[in-house]
Amino acid sequence: MAVNNQQKVIVAAIAAATIAAGAAIWVFSGAPSKQDARVGEHAEKAHGDEDVVKLSDEQIKLSGIKLGQAQAGVVRVGAEFQGEVRFDADRTAQVVPRVAGVIELVKADLGQQVKKGDVLAVISSPELSGQRAALLAARERASAARATHAREKQLWEQKISAQQDFLAAQQQLREAEIELRNAEHRLLAIGAGPTRAEGLSRYEIRAPFDGTIVEKSLALGETVAADAKVFVISNLSKVWVEFHVPAQDIEKVGVGASASVKASGSDAAVEGKVRHVGSLLGADTRSATARIAMANPGGAWRPGLFVSVRVLSEQREVPVAVLNTALQNVGDKVCVFVRTGEGFKAQPVKIGRTDGAVSEVLGGLSAGAEYAVENSFVLKAELGKGSAEHSH
Repeated sequence: MAVNNQQKVIVAAIAAATIAAGAAIWVFSGAPSKQDARVGEHAEKAHGDEDVVKLSDEQIKLSGIKLGQAQAGVVRVGAEFQGEVRFDADRTAQVVPRVAGVIELVKADLGQQVKKGDVLAVISSPELSGQRAALLAARERASAARATHAREKQLWEQKISAQQDFLAAQQQLREAEIELRNAEHRLLAIGAGPTRAEGLSRYEIRAPFDGTIVEKSLALGETVAADAKVFVISNLSKVWVEFHVPAQDIEKVGVGASASVKASGSDAAVEGKVRHVGSLLGADTRSATARIAMANPGGAWRPGLFVSVRVLSEQREVPVAVLNTALQNVGDKVCVFVRTGEGFKAQPVKIGRTDGAVSEVLGGLSAGAEYAVENSFVLKAELGKGSAEHSH
């Protein structure tokens, strides 16, 4: 059927209208409006603020957050070992009776603090009784010999007796005095006095120095040998820390090196010096035993306590350093919470060398920046709550 000119015009108009409508639909569905653009900008800003914790000065104070400045510092490089606190062998003694006998009295208890000369226990000793009796006899003989010597000397000087009688008396006096000194020294060697009003057999075991009773191995009425270990006393004002150094780390540990000792499961730490490194390797462990001598104020470092030992082999100055207490893991990044006008920002940093207390900052933080030194975990917790709220 033939199409006239009027019909052609109508078809063209419908097609143009269809194309215009499609374009309008594309414009409204694909092109963002000014309002949509503003919403997107706000969303980006909100997303960028997710690493910021807003806190007022009062809130910071109440949270116990301490501030510090990133600055140049010294990182002490070293190696870490596991060790154990032990008694200082130079200040520890095994107390033995030195005479055999029966325990009559026990005055010291386990854990008791004692002073040098304090009586720990009393023994009744037949052996001691014999030695004291021998001393008394020696005294009597010496006294008689001195009297005889004085008499013979006077008679000889008066030409009444022969010189040989005087010389014989002099010889007897010398022998009696030697016997007396020997009897006295035998008692002194075992720490016993010459005689006791309570009896010749009474012997007092006394503390050799100030310290603590750390072992006790006797009971009332028990018979003990002269070499029996009845007490162990240790002066705990100083202790040793012993640790094993593998062969590959021997060069890192030298006598005189500074070391930091930290108690396992605690923040307690103390500084000391390496006093000894064994010259032989253990057959089983293939390691050398090293020792640190350190002060023990208040007896806080108890023998038997497991510790970690960090021996410092060198010190290096770094341009920017932060305290390790400020480092927090946020997501998969190590961050420092930097002070801002509104609160704190979790700033990712790149960490270099560390000595367990101070870490070198290789990037992400400049010298002079103010950051949270203590209680930064509070900020991490607040940041985590903010992220959870944003995700919902």
